[in-house]
Amino acid sequence: MNIQPFLEQSAAHHNHLCPRQVLGVRIGLLAVRIFNLTPGENPNKRLLTIVESDGCFSDGVEAATGCSLGHRTLRLEDQGKIAAVIVDTHTGRAVRIAPCPNVREQAYHCVPGEPRHYFAQLQAYQVMPDDELLAIQEVILNTSVEKMVSHPGLRVNCAGCGEEIINEREVTCNGLQLCQTCAGAGYYRPVPSSLPDYINSQLFFMEAK
Repeated sequence: MNIQPFLEQSAAHHNHLCPRQVLGVRIGLLAVRIFNLTPGENPNKRLLTIVESDGCFSDGVEAATGCSLGHRTLRLEDQGKIAAVIVDTHTGRAVRIAPCPNVREQAYHCVPGEPRHYFAQLQAYQVMPDDELLAIQEVILNTSVEKMVSHPGLRVNCAGCGEEIINEREVTCNGLQLCQTCAGAGYYRPVPSSLPDYINSQLFFMEAK
């Protein structure tokens, strides 16, 4: 398979091509072959891809699979790993694909005339056979595909801050429907002085409970 169009698509976001983009493209292309789909396309949101790190790697995966944040078919579970889980939403089958543990050393042997490790990886990752470059593992998601995708038409207002919550991401606490931040599970904490008094009072009440 000619991987160059997918490498070019990924590199367009960065104005350069790096080894992690190549790994992302190779992982994505292997996944679509496993599920017998067309590279770069994702008809009817057939695939759901979960990448385990952000950055240029994810752009490579996106180019090869056709999954994207905008279509709600690309997710990030930041584990700090160059790996991705790709799920067939029609069957529930999921595979995790990651570089083989010794892939860097293999790359240096693959391009012995290139003393610079970065460029040896950049070249080798494009031509190494799948079974030497990548490891495949069948996996089972801890959260079901249905719950991850949810029902996009549903919405509620948070009883704490009043903001709208979509995609069934609310949390029920003491009978109240809260956003994750007001429920104490958010990724930030508001500065109390920046909130209206009526919201502060509600949050104080909920914390006291």
